[in-house]
Amino acid sequence: MAGKLEANGLWESSRMMLPEHKAAILRAGREQHRQMKPILDPQEMEEIERLLDQSLRSHVQVTLRIYGEYETRELRGIVTSIHTHSREIKLQWQDGWEWIRIKEILGAYE
Repeated sequence: MAGKLEANGLWESSRMMLPEHKAAILRAGREQHRQMKPILDPQEMEEIERLLDQSLRSHVQVTLRIYGEYETRELRGIVTSIHTHSREIKLQWQDGWEWIRIKEILGAYE
């Protein structure tokens, strides 16, 4: 019995993993890669909102860095709609579009 508890003996002797155990191991691995959302200062938010407004009015493309719990992504397109009450924008590109919450935008570039 003592041999099973040494090194990786417990897992090696079993050769079977319950789905619940596998899910817990995967969940723990994902948690290690979770990112905290940075807090933007008011000047950065003003610049982001200015570029969003410019894209909407002038139909120029803008690149947005968007926060995600596990990875930050970038989208490039034209802002076609801004909903001030829900604080969302509609970003449209050649193949499609997406609604994006303004609070999830980390940066905007021309």
